[in-house]
Order: sequence, then structure tokens, then C-alpha cells
Amino acid sequence: MKIFNSIQEFNTDARTIVTLGTFDGVHKGHKSILEKITSSSKKAGCENVLLTFFPHPRMVLQQNTDIKLLNTIREKAMLLEEYGIDNLIIHPFDHSFSRLTAEEFVKDILVDKLKVQKIIIGYDHRFGRNRTANIDDLIIFGKEYGFEVEQISALEINEVSVSSTKIRNALNAGYLETANRYLGYPYFLTGTVVKGKQLGRTIGFPTANIHITESYKLIPIKGVYVVSSEVKGQKVFGMMNIGNNPTVGGVAESIEVHFFNFNADIYNSEIRVNIHYRIRDEIKFPSVNHLKDQLMEDQKVSLDYISQKLS
Repeated sequence: MKIFNSIQEFNTDARTIVTLGTFDGVHKGHKSILEKITSSSKKAGCENVLLTFFPHPRMVLQQNTDIKLLNTIREKAMLLEEYGIDNLIIHPFDHSFSRLTAEEFVKDILVDKLKVQKIIIGYDHRFGRNRTANIDDLIIFGKEYGFEVEQISALEINEVSVSSTKIRNALNAGYLETANRYLGYPYFLTGTVVKGKQLGRTIGFPTANIHITESYKLIPIKGVYVVSSEVKGQKVFGMMNIGNNPTVGGVAESIEVHFFNFNADIYNSEIRVNIHYRIRDEIKFPSVNHLKDQLMEDQKVSLDYISQKLS
């Protein structure tokens, strides 16, 4: 898959099959849409193009929005590549872009730059300045400029929007297994392993502290989770705490992973943490010894879950 950081970077003389959208989460609801664009491009013997935007339009157009995204840009690209997308364009979304008229968007971008032969789009999609144009307008433009418009059904669009909302709500409420069911894969975090206070190793539970650069990434609700990663070519399991470490006077929120039967030096490594199951809330214990006892119990629960569900 080729990745372009703006529409201007993309250049082709051949006709393309195009779709566009945020595709946040690249979840089960997106599956039929992505399969449509890849099958259509194979049938037509041409490449497909997925046009998405960053920042998320709501971040630009809605003041004080607190929307968090299920994927970082890199995570989204990785997931889309698995579906067979040929070209991913991540165009910077700003107020200037939002002021393009519907015809400017169609002629200058879809026709002149993307060389669209067919666009696959939701029945409820609105575009152009102030989102005034709809699918009927796009069909008229298609006849004028010589491209086909395929509508995505109300049912399929509903699956996308409902799934995205439900996934965010589930992660924020602690219903991880519900989120994973809608995603079709374990929700995951990608970050760099950095040095923390190293308190965990003093009680027999050394942790990898995960730093996530992208502030817009949705971090699940505080608590203890069963996780897995691939580290240096080895699949490893562990448990992760998201929270403030109140027992030891922590203030700032941190993400710490204790891997089972693993002690390699992974500082400064980028790591993907797949989150499988939520064990419990974060709790403030009366003492460090009480915390250690609970961590031993958490480890037992984790290993039982891993042996029953993940082995």
C-alpha cells in the first residue's frame, strides 16, 4: 500500500475506484465497504484509493470537541493495508479545505487529481462547503464528469456509525469485550517503552511504561487488563495497569505492562499492546504489601484467562 500525506502528493494517469471517510477503528462495520472497493478495483482492473483526513473534521470544525480516536494514523494505515487498499491518502483537514464548494471538490480533487472512475460512498454522505451537497448531487456530477457512483446502503452505514459510537462508549465504560466484539480484533495501544519510577521491580512485578505520543488516541478507562504483545519476535502475555498508582502516591496517569516470563531490555522500543480482558478497577490499597497480594491474584486471573481463551 502506498501512503500519501496530501492529495497533492498523489499522481496518476489511470482511472481509480475511490472511497472516502474517517474509517476510525477500521472495525467490523467498515468491512463490507472496504471489501467493495477492493473487489470493484480488481474487477475493473484498476487501483483503488481511500481518501481520509487528519485532523478529524470534528476537531477542526467543532470548538471544544473532546473526541478521542480509536486509531492513530499509523495504526489506521496498518489495518487498512490488511484489507488490500492500494493507495491511502491522509489529507490535512483545515478550515480552508472545508470551504471548497461541492463542485470544486468533485472537479479539482475527485476528477482532476484522483482520476475517479467510480466512487463508493454512503447514501447519507454530505460534502462541500457547509456540507450542502448530498448523494443526489454527486450522482449528477458523476453524469457530468463521467464517473459512476455506488451508494452504500443505510444498513451498512448504520453499522459503521453505531459501531464507532459503541466502541468508544464501551472502552470508556470498561466493557472491553464488547468493544473488541465490534472491532473484530483486540483493541490495542502503540507506544514507546520508557523508564518509569521502577517501583514495580521492588515488589516482584517489573513493568514496561508505555508512552503514547498521540494525545488524541482513546485510552480505555482506568483499570487492570490482560494483554499480549509481540516483542523481539516473541509473543508474550502480561497484565497492564492504566491509572495513577494511588497506593504509591501517583498523580499522573500512566500505562504500565508487566509481562510474564519475560525480562529482556526493551527500553526505547516501540510496542503494540493488544488488550484482551479487563480484570478490575484501579484501587488504592492500604499498603504496598496489600498491593503486592492483589497483583499476585491479578496474575492468577490473567494466566487462567490466557490458558482458557488465548492459548
